[in-house]
Amino acid sequence: MGSYCEGCFKKQLKIDQLLEENRLLKARLRYRERKENEGFFGTSTPSSKVPFKSDADEEKTNQKGGALTGHPGHGRGSHREDTADEIITIDAGERCPECGGELSLKEIRKRTVIESESVKPKKILYKLQHKVCQRCSKVIRARLSSVLPKSLYGNQLTSQLSVMHYFHGVPMGRIAEMFGINLGSIVNIFHRLSRYFAPVMEILKEQYRLAIVKHADETGWRIDGQNGYVWLFCTSKVSLFCFEETRSARVPRDIFGQEELPGVLVVDRYSAYSKIKVQIQYCYAHLLREVEKLEKDFPDNEEVKCFVSVLAPLLSEAMHLRGQPISGEEYYLRAREIQQKIIETNRNPAQHLGIRAIQDIFNSNEDRLYHWVNNREVPPDNNRAERELRPTVIARKVSFGTSSDAGSKTRSILMSVLHTLNKCKGNQSLEIVFKNILDKLAINPKANIASLFP
Repeated sequence: MGSYCEGCFKKQLKIDQLLEENRLLKARLRYRERKENEGFFGTSTPSSKVPFKSDADEEKTNQKGGALTGHPGHGRGSHREDTADEIITIDAGERCPECGGELSLKEIRKRTVIESESVKPKKILYKLQHKVCQRCSKVIRARLSSVLPKSLYGNQLTSQLSVMHYFHGVPMGRIAEMFGINLGSIVNIFHRLSRYFAPVMEILKEQYRLAIVKHADETGWRIDGQNGYVWLFCTSKVSLFCFEETRSARVPRDIFGQEELPGVLVVDRYSAYSKIKVQIQYCYAHLLREVEKLEKDFPDNEEVKCFVSVLAPLLSEAMHLRGQPISGEEYYLRAREIQQKIIETNRNPAQHLGIRAIQDIFNSNEDRLYHWVNNREVPPDNNRAERELRPTVIARKVSFGTSSDAGSKTRSILMSVLHTLNKCKGNQSLEIVFKNILDKLAINPKANIASLFP
């Protein structure tokens, strides 16, 4: 056995101690830098909380707006007399304000202005005539077609309030201030509307279940001061919102039912959706974030860098392929090539445990990762649900949730109705479409709600 110098041994221990301390300090420094750049929650930090956005460099922020060279502009345009809603002539007067001399017309210059009408509600007194038939003595009563039975507020105002709050996310307090209506009255208007449209929820469930491509997602929402959740189940034609106190699998089970359903459900990897009897497509955007996070956690590991540099572009290419202007034949050819590369990348043996964890997700869930390869209608990402939930997240920050279970139920119904109507309204205004439905209900309160939808 060789002999060891006691001094050299102590020096080596000190070197090892300093190397370990240096490694820990570097890790802390990387964590602090990431926290400063990405926010407290890393890659999951909301965009509004990110301290500094990487694309907000000085060159872009100082860049002038407007269309690019050669592109048609979309700036302010002038109205013609046949397109103007109102034409007003402004007289310059009869006498010169300087010398008092008589003025004669030189020319008329046109100036286009866009103006809004006052949002203050009008107080209308309707005189409803009751007439008697001279032959059969039957009393015929005039009926209002623009006001729901026993309602103090007209359908135009009701439609405007509903769209402002449940579609655009304007708080009730601000609406009450703008229109001069008591807050309690607005709440009663919404609760009454929800009772009219409650049967629509079952109809929307059936339409959602039969869709070929379905999306689902959930986010936090406070109910009566307690933590709750808002669930969104949507397609290209239906939006179904459910405000619940729980995030358990009970909510999606109630929406999907117990029978095997057609089509594909696009979701993240939350386990509550795994118990549904429908084919599932996992969202590549969530997987891409996990892959990119792996490189941020281990920036000095060459194996991790190589793995991420191969897999991340493949996931990104898969998400962008569907929107490219290519034929169906070319789409499916390229989709199969991308699929094969993803499978090969994740089946290559790896030493790093982080890479193995990512590979295990892909290798154990191949039946939930490649539906987009065989059906172009199925997207490999859940962007539709993410985009539709974003206004609700903003409303949560402004209104802090709902104050009661009844309010959550009303919000579920009216948001589902309005967001679904917005998808099938065509070129019409959402307020006008909703008002037309209310007008039909005013004429026949017992009408089939489903038949009133466009």
